[in-house]
Amino acid sequence: MLRDITLGQYYPADSVVHKLDPRVKLFATLIYIIALFSFKGLLGFAIITGMLVFMIHISKVPFSYIVKGLKAIVVLLVITAVFNLVFTSSGTEYWHWGPFHITDAGITNAVLMTVRLIYLIIGTSLMTLTTTPNQLTDGLEKSLSGLNRIHVPVHAIAMMMSIALRFIPILMEETDKIMKAQMARGADFENGNLIQKAKNMIPLLIPLFVSAFRRADDLAMAMEARCYSGGQGRTKMKPLCYGHNDRVAYVVLFAFLAVVIAVRILLPFPQ
Repeated sequence: MLRDITLGQYYPADSVVHKLDPRVKLFATLIYIIALFSFKGLLGFAIITGMLVFMIHISKVPFSYIVKGLKAIVVLLVITAVFNLVFTSSGTEYWHWGPFHITDAGITNAVLMTVRLIYLIIGTSLMTLTTTPNQLTDGLEKSLSGLNRIHVPVHAIAMMMSIALRFIPILMEETDKIMKAQMARGADFENGNLIQKAKNMIPLLIPLFVSAFRRADDLAMAMEARCYSGGQGRTKMKPLCYGHNDRVAYVVLFAFLAVVIAVRILLPFPQ
């Protein structure tokens, strides 16, 4: 399960998406999320599906590798579907017991929210898989640079996000190693009730927290040893600049957003 988490991991490939400016990919992710939660009707669903399939194809990231991250949120998907199914009281009622209802609107909401969450994970994973943490940091800092005028610490925020993304796969690997070591010593993480499983996690969580704090302390000492003092006056070895493909990508993104908005406004179908 731990190896199925793809958030924060980078998949190297020679594709157009990998070569795009990180600011374009951040903007594309924002547009994609807005479109994903505003579409309605089969046509809007088909447009977003087509766009997602097209981006996965040109990114050259294996589809099986992308959807591997869905295994980590199966419980969240099930809870979302069940809550939308039984707590939606509007529409034609098929079953009723106390506060629980099953209606046609509830079934529709359960399916829509589940699909939207799946598409959200796939779309955001595609961005992190095609963009290195350093590129994400530079793109975020450059995109929010205007906030420096109102004294928002943009560089510090971008640096924290970069460090967090770097630590995710490291901590996952560390968790896997500790779990295997504890299982070799007789620890059982699978059997027992919920309380027993929580108690069994203590031999895993304590070494993990100790390791995380040790890594954070080592990182802080390394940054101090290199005289790191924030983003004031820092320069970039590879400054970001837009190319022809980036401009074409912006045009495609605005066209995609316009189509989604038009479908949202013009189609008379209910959500």
